[in-house]
Amino acid sequence: MSLTSTPSPAQIKRVPKVLLHDHLDGGLRPQTIIDIAGEIGYTALPTHDAAELAIWFRESCDSGSLVRYLETFSHTIAVMQRREDIIRVARECALDLARDGVVYAEVRGAPELFTEKGLSMADVVEATLEGYKQGMAEAKAEGYEIKVFSLLCGMRQNKLSQEVAELVVKYRHQGVVGFDIAGPEDGFPPSDQKDTFDYLRKEDAHFTIHAGEAYGLPSIWEAIQLCGAERLGHGVRIIDDIDFSGSEPKLGQLASYVRDRRIPLELCPTSNLQTGAAKSYAEHPIGALARLRFRVTINTDNRLMSQTSMSFEMEEAVKAFGWDFAELQRVTINAMKSAFIPYPERLKIIDGVIKPGYTKISTE
Repeated sequence: MSLTSTPSPAQIKRVPKVLLHDHLDGGLRPQTIIDIAGEIGYTALPTHDAAELAIWFRESCDSGSLVRYLETFSHTIAVMQRREDIIRVARECALDLARDGVVYAEVRGAPELFTEKGLSMADVVEATLEGYKQGMAEAKAEGYEIKVFSLLCGMRQNKLSQEVAELVVKYRHQGVVGFDIAGPEDGFPPSDQKDTFDYLRKEDAHFTIHAGEAYGLPSIWEAIQLCGAERLGHGVRIIDDIDFSGSEPKLGQLASYVRDRRIPLELCPTSNLQTGAAKSYAEHPIGALARLRFRVTINTDNRLMSQTSMSFEMEEAVKAFGWDFAELQRVTINAMKSAFIPYPERLKIIDGVIKPGYTKISTE
């Protein structure tokens, strides 16, 4: 066997993985939601059976509507309003990712969503970081090595992005590595937050932008050219700027720019199927974009809502596109190259963990 062989599900589970696009409030364990709901008297859950609740989240998000998809977050947000609950969710997130073979993760969340019961946004950031710290320690005790960092999101429909960006700068040496804007794309273009992105650039702070998911090429263009995004959260609609009608794909001006500049695409295939960006995994643009050598990364987005994991996403890509170990390694290295930690630390993980891990597992 070698890097050009097809990995089995068991091997995929073990290969080192890098995750750049995962929402903390979209990855809770169903039982955790039920437990906390009982403690705080939250009565709006559709069921108190963990297996049934997992199915309810998935089915509710299979509507093909981003708006309906986002509505499911009312339940997860409701059980993340106390410091101890945020710590628990973050701790379990780090542990669950480690058990799935993830060695590096940047997990994002919007602090403003968890302040309904009196926490400040700084309190939310500190609780999240404490949870990751505990989860990483527990993972290490189980034999897993993982580094989890935080991305702070501003909600594009609200007016708190500047405050969130200032928290990114305040906590950037304590576990926060960057900024993002999330929420509905249509009607809330990235340029609405331009002053905040200008501030982040002046502070030499990293940021990604949700763009090209529910809205098309103008969203991507604004995120890159007006706001200076280093990565694109999703960016799947860049496929609209590629003409596949001829014998060879022809890239439009924006698609060429994105590929030439090696701008990372934080692609989340299963999530995109739910929100209507593609009809099937085999038709998802990640296959074509990878063949055209865009800087493709593969991600989970919301593990609860999509009932997914990094292993599942990789398994589906292997089945849909015939990816071998080498292709999985390529997208993993793409992600690590695009991480918001310092270059020497990225290189250390690539050369010390990812490459040796793929070589070992592919030759067993």
